Amino acid sequence: MKKGKKDPITSNTASQVSRRNFVKGAATLAAAAATVPLKPLLGGPGSTADASTIPYESNKRTNDSFLYRRRVAQENKIDIGVLPDNGDRARYTDFSALHSKALVHNGLGVPNQASMQSLLNALEDESFEALQNVIVGTPGGGPNSRLNGPATSFAFDLEGLDSHAFTIPPPSPTVRSAQTATEQVEHYWAALLRDLPFTQYESDPTGTVQAAVNDLNSRSFLIGGGANQWPLPVTKQNLFRARVAATNDGNLKGPYISQFMLQPTNFGSQPLDQKHQTFAPNQDFMINFGSYQNVQNGGPSGNPAPDGTRRFIRNGRDLTAYTRVDVLYQGYFVAFLLLAQLGAAPNLPFSILNPGNPYGRPQGPIPLSNTQKPFGTLGGPDAAATLAEMATRALKASWFRKWIVDLRMRPEEYGALVEARRTGSTPVPQASTELHNDVRSSAVLPRIFTKHGSHFLPQAYPEGSPTHPCYTGGHATVAGACCTALKFFFDGSQKLRPLLQAQTPPRDLVQPTPDGSLLETYTGADRDQIDINGELSKVAFNVCFGHGVHAGIHFRSSNYWGVLLGEAVALSVLKDRAKSYNEPFTINITKFDGTTATITNQTEDLPFTEGPCTTF
Repeated sequence: MKKGKKDPITSNTASQVSRRNFVKGAATLAAAAATVPLKPLLGGPGSTADASTIPYESNKRTNDSFLYRRRVAQENKIDIGVLPDNGDRARYTDFSALHSKALVHNGLGVPNQASMQSLLNALEDESFEALQNVIVGTPGGGPNSRLNGPATSFAFDLEGLDSHAFTIPPPSPTVRSAQTATEQVEHYWAALLRDLPFTQYESDPTGTVQAAVNDLNSRSFLIGGGANQWPLPVTKQNLFRARVAATNDGNLKGPYISQFMLQPTNFGSQPLDQKHQTFAPNQDFMINFGSYQNVQNGGPSGNPAPDGTRRFIRNGRDLTAYTRVDVLYQGYFVAFLLLAQLGAAPNLPFSILNPGNPYGRPQGPIPLSNTQKPFGTLGGPDAAATLAEMATRALKASWFRKWIVDLRMRPEEYGALVEARRTGSTPVPQASTELHNDVRSSAVLPRIFTKHGSHFLPQAYPEGSPTHPCYTGGHATVAGACCTALKFFFDGSQKLRPLLQAQTPPRDLVQPTPDGSLLETYTGADRDQIDINGELSKVAFNVCFGHGVHAGIHFRSSNYWGVLLGEAVALSVLKDRAKSYNEPFTINITKFDGTTATITNQTEDLPFTEGPCTTF
């Protein structure tokens, strides 16, 4: 414990509890709790019955529950060591390569040293009290004047690996890398194409889509393979699409927007037509020094003008409107509602539950269990509640990367470095002198300058990004976790067209009309290849690319690794939960990269060896 800090158990000051002293406090609380007798919560001692309707061994249940929790805790006791950053903090002593939004700034792209140091000191201290003392740019201002949840980085969980025990292979790409430069080029092109419907990319009369394709394919980073995160070569069909699996990636099939964001469904008795309140076209924000610097210092920003007509999501701007206000697991909860509806069709000759689910129907209408159906375990209520549960755990893992490991800047901050280099602003941001040629030579910069008179990255939101760092994407990590949870419950290999055609009345795959007012049947040659797993992957990247690439607030790699981090979080939680189920199962899940993960409760537990208490 640091000098001058109070013990979290004996002190009345709740703000002193930090991640570092939590374990000590938890052990003390556990010892104290063991001495407190438990009484019935309702009524007095006389409310206890002599026996339950069905006899059971209360003491055995208590011990079994304890041993289960202890075994999982021991298995999750993993120390991966201190994760490395990308070196930008040490290389640029003016902090111009780090995320600094909502702090005080001395100039374009240059945070105030005292303000930035106050944030770094608070993050190192790990206490709520220290975070209260960060020097922000607009004290007492609106929502944009406050840091977005750095305390989440230090929260614990009681299921799955600790947020600090997850890792993804690389630190975030450096500010001077070809990768960051190319990802920024993608943002500039996406800003120019926000209002063009995805169905018109092939026929774009302005030539902007083809210009984007040509420019991206000429970047040295993509010529070198694009870290296997891009479909290559970039084409009009795969522009702004993700690629994770080396082959058969569902992101690259069918319409740009996932069926899970288009097909109507129901939330109980409430119809969901999947139309949205979106933004009016031709709106770009933070494109000059005054508006940009105001937002970076935490000043007020306002709201985009709304479109007066609700529409199906049909372009990048519609996706930005969706992700600005969505409940983080909203897209996956709606996907669950649709899958549950499709699977309940009375004439469906097969089950869409995961084949390892003991309540599934392997062939014909006869379930594996003739006496019960799934509900609170392996059924609808279990699946629905699990999505929210996964989202909270994914956020904690992502926030650890954001605030502690990487502190990666936002694309808007990178755009400020591009503009600082163009104008020669002072003080000169050190990072602006080392921007890679992949951005400096891009054909998109003259177009951006012609339209806006600067090289700032045009933002879809007046406030730009949220006030937390970029790597990994929060929407992306939640997407990876929630889609993995859905794969646990549903058979991702099932093709979608037969499921839709089995409905009453029959349906088909759809895509929006160019104005987003209607849905029309998708007739592409790949329509019979589209399956649940592919559309889950697509909805995951629709959401995180909508929030990232199309809105201009997350780099592609932040989303790519966020999705995979979320997948790892979900698999860890599902593994821990497996033996909490009474039903026997072995469930296989196809991961985003096409490989298989297995969740089972049919393995023998290894003997538990009690370690010394001092290690906890």
